[in-house]
Amino acid sequence: MKKIRQFLTLLILVVSTQLVFAQASQECTIKYNLFKGDYNANNYDKAYENWIWCMDNCPTLSVNIYKLGIKIAEHKLEAASQADKPAAKELVMRVYTQRLEHYPKDKAGIYDDIASFKREQGASDDEVYEWLDKTFKEDPTALSPKNIYKYFDIILIKYKDSDTQKVFDTYDEVGEALELKRQDYTKTIDAINAKDSTTLSKKDIKKRKVSQQIITNLTIVESGLDQKLASISTCERLIPFNRKNFPTNKNDAIWLKRAVSRMYNKECTDDPLYDELVEAYVHADPSPQASVFYADILLKNGETNKAMEYFNRAVKQETDDYKKAGYLYKIAVNLNKKGRKSEARSYCYQALKFQPSMGRAYLLIASMYATSANSCGDDIVSKRMVYVAALNKARKAKSVDPSIGSLANRFIRSYSDHIPTTKDLFVAGVKSGSTHKIGCWINETVIVP
Repeated sequence: MKKIRQFLTLLILVVSTQLVFAQASQECTIKYNLFKGDYNANNYDKAYENWIWCMDNCPTLSVNIYKLGIKIAEHKLEAASQADKPAAKELVMRVYTQRLEHYPKDKAGIYDDIASFKREQGASDDEVYEWLDKTFKEDPTALSPKNIYKYFDIILIKYKDSDTQKVFDTYDEVGEALELKRQDYTKTIDAINAKDSTTLSKKDIKKRKVSQQIITNLTIVESGLDQKLASISTCERLIPFNRKNFPTNKNDAIWLKRAVSRMYNKECTDDPLYDELVEAYVHADPSPQASVFYADILLKNGETNKAMEYFNRAVKQETDDYKKAGYLYKIAVNLNKKGRKSEARSYCYQALKFQPSMGRAYLLIASMYATSANSCGDDIVSKRMVYVAALNKARKAKSVDPSIGSLANRFIRSYSDHIPTTKDLFVAGVKSGSTHKIGCWINETVIVP
């Protein structure tokens, strides 16, 4: 009898506990839906009570408690009196830290958000740097464009006189992160552009616009980083610096890749050290990128056929369309430097097959056309019509890649100043709206403006 009573007591306890948990779970769901409904109606004050209850009692119910909750907490902070500001700031930080505890999957992104919040609240550079560095170490691509710039700025100020290598390494790592971000957003744009334009959803149009804006921001940041580094990355400083560190890094593929890239981007390629670095890079890492750099040296030394072998080897080796397009574009740049414009244009078009939104490929074609105006025309109108072809390509560059809009506009303004005037056309007896065939290597038909 005693055992039966004990069993019944235990059974009642288990059932009671399950009921309590069921009731708690039900209450969590009700409170969650209530706060979410008020949130969707932009009524953050009304949403607050049910939201904070979920924060206290159901922290693992849904990640939306934090994704949506941060907006509620920020609203509280914005509306807080001066006396209540500290508590409101703590609430914002609580949302971030509690999310890190229960939903740490997007750790790097949360660190970046905290860094942004700290900056907005006027925290010291050291405190901001702590969060930026956490983000960078977790996933450099999670840094927002503004925070990428801030992170490098802090590093530059701290180490430019004491640890140049750290500054260069950070610049390279930040640049690689920028390129990865640009690559992801470019692929998104190209995928949307590949769809039927008449059936694009509002979501696709918005996504494309956001992606284009982010790429524009990345381009601005990249330009800013280059300006920041300019004072310590001249050929006069790079060459002795790399010469000094080359012996201990001659088998380090990452160091060699970055040293070669820096010297290439700063046009320090005439120094013999550049060739040494590239050859060491090819041996340490026979990658597509190394092949492109090596081909550039061969081209410089007049070994054209061998250079083209390495160029084409790089393209064949690469499996990623975005990177393949980049290599094809680089080949085009190098061929243009050698005056092989027709071949350079061909490689530009090949690059565009793999990355249709590569505006810089159209700008390269435009510049090659413009520099051929005198040789591809035999009178004022035919010479100026070459600028019409160049203008068309510059406009195309801007339309496929808004991120280079300011650069494309400079090309457009320049070429617009050189197209045939009404007087030119009248004197030559050429009608506006008729077609004109441009000869020589361009071999293209355009409409007379």
